[in-house]
This record gives sequence, structure tokens and C-alpha cells, in this order.
Amino acid sequence: MVIEDDSELLEGLKDNLEVEGYEVMTATNGEEGLMQVMRTRPDAVILDVMLPTLGGLEVCRTLRDRGIDTPILMLTARSQESDKIRGLEIGADDYVTKPFSIQEVLARLQVMIRRGMPKTTGVYRFGDVEIDFSRQRVRRENGEVALSALEFEVLRYFVARKGQIIERDHLLNEVWGYHAFRTTRAVDNLVGRLRQKLEPQPHEPRHILTVYGVGYKFVE
Repeated sequence: MVIEDDSELLEGLKDNLEVEGYEVMTATNGEEGLMQVMRTRPDAVILDVMLPTLGGLEVCRTLRDRGIDTPILMLTARSQESDKIRGLEIGADDYVTKPFSIQEVLARLQVMIRRGMPKTTGVYRFGDVEIDFSRQRVRRENGEVALSALEFEVLRYFVARKGQIIERDHLLNEVWGYHAFRTTRAVDNLVGRLRQKLEPQPHEPRHILTVYGVGYKFVE
């Protein structure tokens, strides 16, 4: 997610990030950017300090106050030394100073995303389900549950993003890969199988919830 009101800089960042393989969303003011981040939960945010409607520092503060720990890279001008300090104090992960090179932005972004990747190792439990991520095994009270490799990866993805709304297209692209299928029906069918195997009442799921018109959300 890139939140920047300078249209030329915004397009330049978007184009370069897409060349590197990122899927990029954009916003040109603080309020719009804040709403999009809260709704879509991107992997990282590039956030300008000086924005119309709501400043970048306030956007950062609001996200952290609401428990959203998405990595944030602040963009500041050379004259905004105090804003760099304030940004880091309220929860920004890093900053770059304008003018900057795209190589510096890409390098810092990659570090932030790697550092912020959800950790899905060890054992995780919800309901009567126990997941051993290291051994790729799933058990319930009545014994081991057989999951395909793809089903296990989708379950891992849900757990790593607990509480977040996950769009079908995003899940399809991230787990299956862009070219594996042409329809989100594959996602719905697999989620149905996971519910049959893991939910106490598959037709009234408690953990893998449908967000109508959007996708799914995993809750404990």
C-alpha cells in the first residue's frame, strides 16, 4: 500500500514496485489510505508524512492504536528530522528521506516484510484442533486429520492472518499462484473441505468464517 499525494512520485513508486512483482494499492490522502489499510491489511505500507485530510503520523498512530502491526515505511523530507523521530516513536518501522533512490526503498521494504512475516512454526491450537506446523500434522480429539499439502498451506495462511479478512483473489494468488487456476471456485471448494475436516459443525462454522461478497476470516 502506497499513500502519497504527489501523483508523479506515487506513479513512480507503483510502477517500480510492480516491476519487482508486488501487487500495489494506492491512496492520495490520509483518510482514504487509512481506510484501505484497515480493510485490506496489506503486507506493508509506504506512507508519506505530509498528506491531505489526515497526516501520515496520525495515520501511523491510528493503525498502531487499533492493533494493526503492518510494517510501515515513512517518507520524509530532509527538513522533517523531528517527524522521523516521532514516526519511529509512534510505531513506524523505518523511514527514507526524499529525494531517495528506488533501490533504497525496495531494500528497506524487503527487510520490513521479511521481519514482519507471520511466524507459523511449532504447535497451534484452536477448538479441538491441534496443528503441528513443523511436522505438517493436524489432529483432533478423535485422531489425526488427513490434509493435502494444499489444504495444509491454506490452513497455515489462515492461521498466520488470524482475524484478518482475506479476499478470495488474494488467497488464490498467494497460495495457488497466479497461473494455477482461473476461478475462485477452487478456493471455495477447498475451504468447504477444510470445514468438513476441522469444524464441529461444518454448515455453521465457528473458525473459518465467510465474509459475504469478499472472502474469508479465520478466528479462534
